[in-house]
Amino acid sequence: MALSMTGYGSGKAAVDGREVSIELRAVNHRYLDTSFRIPKTLGFAEDALRKQMQSALSRGHVDIFVTYKNTREDAKTIVCDEALAKSYVQAAKTLSEVCGVENDLSTVTLMRLPDVLVQQEADEDRESQLAIAKDAMAQALEELIAMRRVEGAALAKDLCQRCDVVCSIVDEITARVPQIQQEARARLTQKVTEILENARFDPERLEQEVVLIVERGSITEELVRLASHMVQMKQILDSGDASVGRKLDFLVQEMNREINTIGSKSADLAVANLVVRAKSEIEKIREQVQNIE
Repeated sequence: MALSMTGYGSGKAAVDGREVSIELRAVNHRYLDTSFRIPKTLGFAEDALRKQMQSALSRGHVDIFVTYKNTREDAKTIVCDEALAKSYVQAAKTLSEVCGVENDLSTVTLMRLPDVLVQQEADEDRESQLAIAKDAMAQALEELIAMRRVEGAALAKDLCQRCDVVCSIVDEITARVPQIQQEARARLTQKVTEILENARFDPERLEQEVVLIVERGSITEELVRLASHMVQMKQILDSGDASVGRKLDFLVQEMNREINTIGSKSADLAVANLVVRAKSEIEKIREQVQNIE
């Protein structure tokens, strides 16, 4: 089933006081393009998480937002700068003696002085962090792909309906082909006959030349190929292959090539109007295909 390239997914995993949350926001892009916003403490995991995404997605721009919490008792420690604290005590004592004031420096006051106490992050277990991050990423990818699948089904349905519209237009043009050829043949025969009216010529040879010229202007092959492209598109959408966007891109290019050739070859007004309708539908197909992975 075709997948849309847009979607959202989130995941959260927590083990032994460590918690990783990941949000994914995906939009259309020609290739797979990722943009990470990840805390420094998990920076080492970015490459592994990117590879995990590459194994699940093939196209789209994805913004990845990663947050990390460590609520373990040993997550942070308080370190006392003893040398600095002693310097503060000695400075207070000196000021008391020099200025003749009471030395009322207390432990609480000393703890509040700049840089006496410093909070430090404990060394992390990177292996545990990475395992938790991968678990959160797996959840986020599962939710993202589920949303892409729902939207992809809607896109596939719309594309199939538009293919049916183009096929009906092809049928209308095909039905006019015999009349168009007959009219073209009659016009050409009359014109050549008028030119050669006073000259000697072989009527049988003239008939052969007229047939060849009319066949060169035939649009039957283009109509057959265009109808075939529509069938191929439906088959691709029903194939069960998730990454079909590039194949559909190519097919749309071929559809445009065929319909443009039909428009340039045929001088019939009715066909010209049908070609305009077909081009409009094919353009809508092209726009929708840009949303498919």
